Amino acid sequence: MTVRSTSKTAKPARPGYVCDACGHQPPKWFGRCPECGEWGSVIEASAGPALGAMRNVAPRAPGEPARPIATISALPARAVATGVSELDRVLGGGLVPGSVVLLAGEPGVGKSTLLLDVAQQWAAGAGSPALIVSGEESVSQVRLRAERMNTLHEQLYLAAETDLAAVLGHLDAVKPGLLVLDSVQTIAAPGNDGVPGGVTQVRAVTAALVAVAKERNIATVLVGHVTKDGNVAGPRVLEHLVDVVLHFEGDKHSSLRLVRGLKNRFGAADEVGCFEMHEGGIASLPDPSGLFLTRYAEPVPGTCVTVAMEGRRAMVTEVQALIGATVAGSPRRTVSGLDSARLAMVLAVLQRRTERMALHDKEVFAATVGGIRVVEPAADLAIALAVASAGLNLSMSPRLAAIGEVGLTGEVRRVGAVPRRLAEAVRLGFKYALVPPGCGPSSTGTPAGELRVEEVSDLRTALHWAARLSAE
Repeated sequence: MTVRSTSKTAKPARPGYVCDACGHQPPKWFGRCPECGEWGSVIEASAGPALGAMRNVAPRAPGEPARPIATISALPARAVATGVSELDRVLGGGLVPGSVVLLAGEPGVGKSTLLLDVAQQWAAGAGSPALIVSGEESVSQVRLRAERMNTLHEQLYLAAETDLAAVLGHLDAVKPGLLVLDSVQTIAAPGNDGVPGGVTQVRAVTAALVAVAKERNIATVLVGHVTKDGNVAGPRVLEHLVDVVLHFEGDKHSSLRLVRGLKNRFGAADEVGCFEMHEGGIASLPDPSGLFLTRYAEPVPGTCVTVAMEGRRAMVTEVQALIGATVAGSPRRTVSGLDSARLAMVLAVLQRRTERMALHDKEVFAATVGGIRVVEPAADLAIALAVASAGLNLSMSPRLAAIGEVGLTGEVRRVGAVPRRLAEAVRLGFKYALVPPGCGPSSTGTPAGELRVEEVSDLRTALHWAARLSAE
């Protein structure tokens, strides 16, 4: 008689999976994380050490004993100026030795050009060599760009490598104070799975460079690619590993470039630096407001000036509007540098809350000057006045600045940083300003100088004062 065994063979444990971007643990592998939507971020989770094993870890003597915080010198962490004023502004004074900066931007926006200038300035003034490791270009290609930009220096070293071990070898040979890696997605770490640019490789390369930078006090700048939606390519943990995250942005058809701080452990994270691309390279723009204004011999209908905030910087910006022909059906609403949804809202408020403004069957075009993008609500009042000026054929004063958010009932709402905006208008010689209630110099306690500030409560009042001030 055959006796069947009632014991069942234990099934092997199913592998666990985790999203490398957000930490979500799906029950099976997905090509796209169901939680955050990131592609290629779901990986097999390796089994970690058991809790009992962690409790049995024996203590050891630390490499350096803990000291009272008052006895620790902050001198080694002082920022060193790069020589590029606008970049130093965003960084909070310069590059901190041992810090790691991630500079992300679209292809062709000028990241390599900017960092070549930074490396040359560092080599000339910081007293230590600068090393550029390019994984996308040969040293001859970088040399051609350096000749065009006149950034040749004996303390500036170039290398073309795609292997992490070779990069570390160059660090031993050159002993630089600044390392520029262009780009982190092209470097492969030996002993790690995946292709260069993949999640595993990018994380391993970044972690290794961060450790080396902290150990040798090397200021390191990593160039990163961005995805179609503008995020830094690779795992989000990359942004947590580095000390500073900068985004380099700009329109390819415009000379204006902006470096925007997204994370900064050594300074403010909302600073913006302005640059101008030209044939000889890139140059800082300490006063970029002139790029966003048009000088007219006589006032022209359809224009109004506002003061936009880019980070903590106030920039005077001109808004232009044009009323097209009457068309049947759905007329076009075309914008350039503005938010199309806010323009549609402002047009609806203008038609509903004011007289003589029939815009439902007319084409409307609105744009900013100089390639700057303004999407904050503080530009609503300037957009409304520019459209009204074009529709009524009324020329606004070129010395008038309008600041304020427009609500659906036609009221003008308060916005932030009005004193800073008014100070910028005063500096550039504006004579009149329309602001929301409670934002004038008497309310905020800020001096207006020769600037005449009028508080307007709604859109009708703003149109009245704009016409009155333009006639003076």
